[in-house]
Amino acid sequence: MKRIALALAASLFAAAAFAQALADGEIRKIDKAAGKVTIKHGEIKSVGMAPMTMVFVVKDKAALDSLAVSDKVKFDVKQEGGDYVVTKIEKSK
Repeated sequence: MKRIALALAASLFAAAAFAQALADGEIRKIDKAAGKVTIKHGEIKSVGMAPMTMVFVVKDKAALDSLAVSDKVKFDVKQEGGDYVVTKIEKSK
């Protein structure tokens, strides 16, 4: 029973840490054809980026279908070569 409780606690901790790693932003422009999104964002700790407005490549273009200009979002970015790629994006609640 103690192992189950420890495993559950570790899972919850990992989920909370991942949620905190997501950056906050606001959608400024969407280019579905090119698979790009312009986001005004706060600091992105995962890639050491200061707050700014920037165009990002989106790994999954279908993720743009549920977004609109002015939406508040939480997102994750990975550096792939010379590009910063949005690997996860969701509307903020």
